[in-house]
Amino acid sequence: MSHGPDARRRQLCLAALTAGLPGAASAQGEPGQPPVVSPALPSTLPVMAADAEDLPSVDPSRLALVIGNSDYPGDFNLPSILTNARLLQQALRRIGFQVTQVPNAGPAQARQAVDNFVASALAAPADAVLFFYFSGHGLQLDTENLLVAAGVAPNAPADKLVAGCLALQRDVVQRLPRRDTGLTIAVVDACRSFDAGAAKKGLLGFNQVEAPPGCLITFSTGAGRYALAPLEAAQSTFYTAELVKGLQAAPDELSFSDLFKSVKIEVERTMRSFPAKLVRDLAQVPFIAENTRQTVAVAPRTRRRTAAPPVDRAAEDRDWASLQAAFWPPELRRLAQQFRERYPASSRAVAADVAAEGAKDAANILRRNDVRLYRNSFAPDAERGEPYNTDLGKAARGDKDAAARIGRQRFTSESSGAAVSLYEGWMQFAAELGNGIASYELALHFRRRNQPQPAARWEARARELGYNPPASLEHYRK
Repeated sequence: MSHGPDARRRQLCLAALTAGLPGAASAQGEPGQPPVVSPALPSTLPVMAADAEDLPSVDPSRLALVIGNSDYPGDFNLPSILTNARLLQQALRRIGFQVTQVPNAGPAQARQAVDNFVASALAAPADAVLFFYFSGHGLQLDTENLLVAAGVAPNAPADKLVAGCLALQRDVVQRLPRRDTGLTIAVVDACRSFDAGAAKKGLLGFNQVEAPPGCLITFSTGAGRYALAPLEAAQSTFYTAELVKGLQAAPDELSFSDLFKSVKIEVERTMRSFPAKLVRDLAQVPFIAENTRQTVAVAPRTRRRTAAPPVDRAAEDRDWASLQAAFWPPELRRLAQQFRERYPASSRAVAADVAAEGAKDAANILRRNDVRLYRNSFAPDAERGEPYNTDLGKAARGDKDAAARIGRQRFTSESSGAAVSLYEGWMQFAAELGNGIASYELALHFRRRNQPQPAARWEARARELGYNPPASLEHYRK
């Protein structure tokens, strides 16, 4: 998934993975269960025969398109990507998705597959869950994130890349319907690295994005980072291996939002403890952009419990309610950690772990003197309504995009005072949580106010986070 002068480093890294990538274990399934996939099976096989009788019926409100491209010219070939697609297809099928898998989709085939997926999505029920997955090579051209079709070299001239790629936002995300009760998920397991030669041609690692309403977009790695892929075709990548494990093991009450946050946490933990130092040095940190209001469970309706909870769950329910009602990150972290310790076997334990990790990040940022937010900044606001308070709870759990949305609602044209400080505080908080777009907006804010030093600082932070602003915004920097 990486290319250019760093090819040797990639080869060393991939060689280090072949003996220990978690995808190898995932491919064998859980102890006592049928294997998820056999490397000898053809890539087009939709479901293993041994598992067919255990599959739930297809849910017409769950649609998925899985594209896995391994066939690229020369040294750009990615042997493990078809295993990625096969594993994910089977994991999604087990939770009721109607899955279309397209291996090694060339430009025309990829566009046709997306056209068909969009048509199916438009005809789906109002509460549909739409799941788009791409694994292969990816890059950025003129701030647009491109997914490279099979047979197209990632170092091709710009005009050939435009013709041979899907634009993530324009060709996929923006074409899918927005529904108040549904959810759109876009997953990209590809590198976000680039080299000096590519940068001169305008080719960069994936640009940072914010999700439109009702959407969750996730990349397997952060800006300028590698998404490591093994040389063994039978293994899968770090990210997809963890995603498949998460889908297989998801408890009834786990939401897709918490699932992807949990996958991010597990990938980071795996990378930090990986035996090969080179892998630890190149560790990938997954990126999530989320703008959702609905809580949608991973488990299919047919698998969820219908019986009343046992009587001894009353205490757990009370503690969970207290955790859900918390908005101040230090308190939220304490309650989440307490919940994990008291109820380690709970079906809510994964969600509590996600809340604890996110609140830890938020609390650490709030300890800094240069981020001016205080406890009363996190107080729910009845006048602003449920969407604002939902975002407030997400921001307390470390959601960078929710924090940015709150900051934008707090924007003021006043020249000074508490309202200006509150706007700046929220945008600083969002930027430090990792929102490069919010950081750049903050830079523009300070530049308009003739404050060049903070403007330069937040612009540098935006670029560090991988945000490359459209040319239309650049005039503000003069």
